[in-house]
Amino acid sequence: MRRKILLPVLLQIGLIGTVFGQDKWDLQRCVEYAWANNITIKQSSVQAELAEVDLKQNQWGQYPGVDFNSSSGMQWGRSIDRTTNVYTNVSSVFQSFNANLGITVFNWNRIKNTILGSRYAKDAAHMDVEKSKNDVALNVATYYLQVLLARQQMDIAKVQMGQTMSQIQFTRKKVEAGAVPELDALTLEGQYATDSSNYITAASNVDQAMLTLKVALNLDAGAAFDIASPPVDQIPVDPILQLQPETVFQIAMKSQPAQRANELRIQSMMTNLKASRAFMYPTISVFGGLGTNFTSPTKAFNEYVDGVTQIGYAQQSPTVLYPVYIPKTGVNSHKKSFGEIWDGWGSQINNNFGQNLGFTISVPILSGGQARFNYQRAKLNLKGAQVTKELVDQTLKNDIYKAYYSAAAAMQKFNASKTSVAITQKTYEFAVKRYELGLLNTYDLLITQNNFTRAKLDRVSAEFDYVFKMKVLEFYKGQGIKLTN
Repeated sequence: MRRKILLPVLLQIGLIGTVFGQDKWDLQRCVEYAWANNITIKQSSVQAELAEVDLKQNQWGQYPGVDFNSSSGMQWGRSIDRTTNVYTNVSSVFQSFNANLGITVFNWNRIKNTILGSRYAKDAAHMDVEKSKNDVALNVATYYLQVLLARQQMDIAKVQMGQTMSQIQFTRKKVEAGAVPELDALTLEGQYATDSSNYITAASNVDQAMLTLKVALNLDAGAAFDIASPPVDQIPVDPILQLQPETVFQIAMKSQPAQRANELRIQSMMTNLKASRAFMYPTISVFGGLGTNFTSPTKAFNEYVDGVTQIGYAQQSPTVLYPVYIPKTGVNSHKKSFGEIWDGWGSQINNNFGQNLGFTISVPILSGGQARFNYQRAKLNLKGAQVTKELVDQTLKNDIYKAYYSAAAAMQKFNASKTSVAITQKTYEFAVKRYELGLLNTYDLLITQNNFTRAKLDRVSAEFDYVFKMKVLEFYKGQGIKLTN
């Protein structure tokens, strides 16, 4: 029967040992991997990049606007000659070039405030990325410590098996010697089966905790993965006197990304409010431009003389008349070649070159109330941001005080569990000696052994709970979460 009990357990231990033999990740490596692969962080990073683009776009708004355009084409039918500005029915080829410049010289600091507001918004977006990183780091640390706790519980279950097996071996010898009945050995073997089941459950809990950690890292569930297991009693923890809630809260108000992001957003909305108000006042802009054009008919027209025509007489004297003639003319045409069409292009471009310069005063009078309503909307957005900041700050304070009281209670529970382990250990050791001397029955031995195991499990759980809650306070204090010095 003992072999039947031992075989599956040893196989389970062998499988666990194979997994533990792989490359081990510490908490820092897990956090950095999660930062690089977490979807929420990627989304926050995209929003930060968009805020960078908005800032650059608004910065370009303070520079002159310059554009150049050129048009080329052909016109026919009744149209205006672009060079002579005279109506014509002759088809022609045209080309024009224009360059324009415009700059706002006075707008009640609207552009300046818009740039400043987008800069604050960009900084707030980067703080959102840091907040996402902090949230991910805290989650990863939580699941990392859960794996460590599950492993400690598995080790305790393994020790429990070893203790029961020692008692089985000792009792079997006494049964063979006729000192105790067979029932005592069977009772211990039944306890060993229970211990084996508890060990397998504890090992399964380790696997489940590892899977949860993989999910938090966005790591493939089937990937080979293992973590380092620093002894929990060597994890550095600040004294609780250095983590008083009001002190931690004041530090968190200056260091936590969520608080800094809210403050930056309020500053952004305050400057955007000034920019919105500027839309209700006049704007002065300066403009200038350069332009020239070219036009050429697609046909060439030639006038020629085809004889003369008498139109009357001129009297030289009362008795002498001379006939008066005028030339009889005609016009012929031919389609111009490509080179003939563009002949004189340079001279026309030079002769038709023109410039303009001026300024514009834009005064908003009636525009459907757009500027005024946008200003009111900006004021409400600012008010909403201030209320949100107040709520988030109050929530932070409540969370810090709650974390402090939870940490203080966890410390007391941990200290009490250490005392319980010390007492139940002495009780168990004394019970083993009495059992070996035949002064204690098997049932009472198992009670003391189970009490000792339960006390150790409670101590491990209390210790990890205490360490985690102290790390949460350190996290609020801006120290991050570290399991090593």
